[in-house]
Amino acid sequence: MPRLPVLSRPHPGRLLLLAGLLALTVAACGDTAPELTTPAGISSSSSSAPGTIAEPVLAPDLTVTLFDGTVFNLAEHLSRDGRPVLLHLWGVECPTCREQMPYLDEASRRHPEVLFLGVSVQDDPATAAACAADEGFSYPLGADPDGTVAAAFPCPELPAIILIGSDGTLLGAVYGSLSPDDIESLVADYLAG
Repeated sequence: MPRLPVLSRPHPGRLLLLAGLLALTVAACGDTAPELTTPAGISSSSSSAPGTIAEPVLAPDLTVTLFDGTVFNLAEHLSRDGRPVLLHLWGVECPTCREQMPYLDEASRRHPEVLFLGVSVQDDPATAAACAADEGFSYPLGADPDGTVAAAFPCPELPAIILIGSDGTLLGAVYGSLSPDDIESLVADYLAG
């Protein structure tokens, strides 16, 4: 399983690449400051500059049944559509997750060049679908009833945002609460054009 190294926000609106790697485990919601982790090929050794990618890490393949009944498959999406993916892992009982979802919905409308995908990882699919329907979000949402997404993209807390490039490489992940400006910075700095 790939490990995702870390980017953090030392000041608003800017994200810096940290050299260390973060071992990931699935846990409940948290309200700590978000950190952006980056793909496992990042090196901090003196032989390469900090923040350089030694070997890109491909995102695990992902298949999710969406609440509208369609099936999303990452490999198919990348080969047919080619847009990078902002994967939002969320939970119904996570207030921070639900607070962030309207911000993601707004960003998805501003950035059609990026596919926003939300996956509920700790909920009954019917409960998660009802929660999403109440809000009327426009980006695709689904659930992970068998735990395959949570196993492929484990995270220390929810919400989690996993950034996947148009070539299928893991660009990083952010955990915790994000403002609309933070989300805009992630899209602009890592995913948009």
